Amino acid sequence: MIEHQIPGRGSIQLQHLVCDINGTLALEGQLLPGLAAAVPRLKDRPTIHLLTADSYGSAEEIGRCLGLPVQRISDAATPDAKVAYVDSLGAEGVVAISQSANDAGLLAMAPIGIAVLSQEGLSRAALQAADLLVPDIMSALELLERPLRMVASLRR
Repeated sequence: MIEHQIPGRGSIQLQHLVCDINGTLALEGQLLPGLAAAVPRLKDRPTIHLLTADSYGSAEEIGRCLGLPVQRISDAATPDAKVAYVDSLGAEGVVAISQSANDAGLLAMAPIGIAVLSQEGLSRAALQAADLLVPDIMSALELLERPLRMVASLRR
């Protein structure tokens, strides 16, 4: 769990990291360089949940590389199903990372939503729903490894 006081926002207790795969952790279905080492460093600090519509059919392989299970969500139900998944975890304990328009709801619902600027771009909906914008996924993961950086950005 990641726990901190954020001046003006109160205490955060982040038990779960919900992360999109395509565009966030992968480019064209291929895991981005460095993530196979970076993601496991966070394991169980929050519990990591990988959600995807699996557009490229590579989610299982990515999950194996990261040592994490993958939750597939159908294309038709993606936005609502991802929000429902976050709600089922207890949204108040979730940090979410994505760049996709279909993830705007989960970024808004989580107490900490992190939008990443990826090679696939960043949707306006995700940007507007997020609490933080970072230049890439490695920067987002570093915020979770060093949460005082988040506190500095989010204090009011």
